[in-house]
Amino acid sequence: MTPPFRLHDNHRGRPASGSRPRRRALAALAAVATVLVPAATAQAGPTTTAAPSTGFDQQVLFKAAQEHGYACFRIPAIVRSTHGTLLAFAEGRVRNCGDAADIDLVLKRSTDGGRTWGPLQVVNEGGGDTHGNPAPVVDRETGRILLAETYNKGRTDAGNCDVPCDRTPHLQYSDDDGATWSAPRDLTAELRPAGWNSWYATGPVHGIQLTRGRHAGRLVFTVNAESYAGGRITANHAALMLSDDGGDTWRVGAVDSYPTAADGTFRQKPSEMSLLERSDGSVYVNGREQDGTDLGHRTAAVSRDGGASFAHPFRTLPDLYTPMVQGSVLRLPTRTLIAAPADPDRRRTMTIRSSYDEGRTWEGVDRGARITTDWSGYSDLVAVSPGLTGLLYEGGAADARDEIRFARFTDAWLGPRRGPDPTTPDHGRHARPALVLGGARPVPGRFGDALSFDGRDDAVRLPFRRSLPLGSGDFTCSLWFRYRATSGEQPFLWMGGVGSRSPQVALRGDPARGRISASITALDGARPAATAEAATTAAYNDGRWHHLSLRRTGGRLSLAVDGAETRTVPDVPGSVSRNSVFGVHAGQKVDSRAHLAGDLDEVRVYGRALSDGELARVREENGRVRGPVVLDLPLDDVDGE
Repeated sequence: MTPPFRLHDNHRGRPASGSRPRRRALAALAAVATVLVPAATAQAGPTTTAAPSTGFDQQVLFKAAQEHGYACFRIPAIVRSTHGTLLAFAEGRVRNCGDAADIDLVLKRSTDGGRTWGPLQVVNEGGGDTHGNPAPVVDRETGRILLAETYNKGRTDAGNCDVPCDRTPHLQYSDDDGATWSAPRDLTAELRPAGWNSWYATGPVHGIQLTRGRHAGRLVFTVNAESYAGGRITANHAALMLSDDGGDTWRVGAVDSYPTAADGTFRQKPSEMSLLERSDGSVYVNGREQDGTDLGHRTAAVSRDGGASFAHPFRTLPDLYTPMVQGSVLRLPTRTLIAAPADPDRRRTMTIRSSYDEGRTWEGVDRGARITTDWSGYSDLVAVSPGLTGLLYEGGAADARDEIRFARFTDAWLGPRRGPDPTTPDHGRHARPALVLGGARPVPGRFGDALSFDGRDDAVRLPFRRSLPLGSGDFTCSLWFRYRATSGEQPFLWMGGVGSRSPQVALRGDPARGRISASITALDGARPAATAEAATTAAYNDGRWHHLSLRRTGGRLSLAVDGAETRTVPDVPGSVSRNSVFGVHAGQKVDSRAHLAGDLDEVRVYGRALSDGELARVREENGRVRGPVVLDLPLDDVDGE
């Protein structure tokens, strides 16, 4: 490997045009410790870690207004060295916040468990090109810190890299806790197969060193890439990169590839993957799912041979709600964490969710620990000390790219593992009981009892099962509602994702506009999402029971209230359950930003269009009709209160 060189302390090797003409002159002023309220300077010497007295604190670590010569900071990654030093990496974007312009790799270090931080240091200067996607990994046997990274030719505007985009992997290392770094070494010959000739990205997130079994000591980080031929992207690839000699040599390990059809669609694109070693020595990989037709914005795979191969293809996690964004995972002694925004449509509300079976299942959003309600994006997790975890993440009041923050939280702040939620029966096919969230309570209903929702946090959520998505076919929704609200969105039933681009079926009250509405959003091939909506001329918010139905059949979408007022609109072609997260909620919008203040009874969905006679029987007698019954919530009973 090449010998180490001294880091720049917030200078570049040359004066630059645009935003950087006085960079070197102001370097000394910029090289100050990052402020934690109250402000403190970074301390040298042995590592000491004091947990925040409240169980949580955070500070801004990278912000353009605080660092001369940069327009934006993005793409955080963090590791803890064998000496206890925290190394926080980011992309320092010079001209603008675009992904493919002049980008440096920068670093700040903390020797006191993240309470205070030293000055910004330039680890790898882009020099007009893009040097980014930090993927640091620590060799616990030698103390060496390795940094995988990706290069591409830089643009002068904020546009994306051209397609195909020629991107190459490189590697640096430090043997002195990040004070100095080797010159970058090109890893293209080792880690970029010839067919991976378009997009290529290391991390961006920390890698790991295996500690168990015959592969103990192996270094592993993640890569995603694309292939290009005949004027288009033809495939995408998710891979693990392996070294068994401390990073001197590398090879491609596990690979999972997905072809791209001629119309541009593909099943999955696992991207920006985070990984951990389970207690049995297997490697768990959790990644961003980007625009594939499979349901879910997160996807996961497992390797049982030290990262050499995947035990099965990636499988999406439809009801692990996040937007399409990078996320990070970390295994602690008593739980496993995932950090990601909790809004399934937009990058906001950074949340920590726990798994108690090492990533096989995850807590719902309602059980997560909220870091911020601000806009938020990419992140990385680090174990700071026993009982104390750090999160380096993008956040901002106006934009997730405003700044990079470092949060610390204790196990106590995360809270203890909660017991199971109360449930209510679901008589749909292959159904488990539905979860009753908040404090939804039984009240007399239209037929038997019903559930009453408080408009704050009450809901019924169905665990995901493969028979719930409605796809491109006909269906019928039927339910009873009662409410008096005069404002706000009043969700009755929501199936699928949320937002204008995500397939979904939504039935809701809209009292401020004096109507009930039912809408579907569908995707057909590679065409943009399209929405059809039918609405009544009254809100029916009179505190009485009303029956609501929605039928999709024959190219039409028909909404009816009490079998009388009917609104029919043209359908939109395609699937109402594709390319997005998938949740089924009664009394709640999938993004948790609207809750019903009212009551629901006898919520059913059929996998076909019921006839007028069948629908009348359901409405008038609560009658049973031929299935398939996708879901059937009588809402008569709540178990386990």
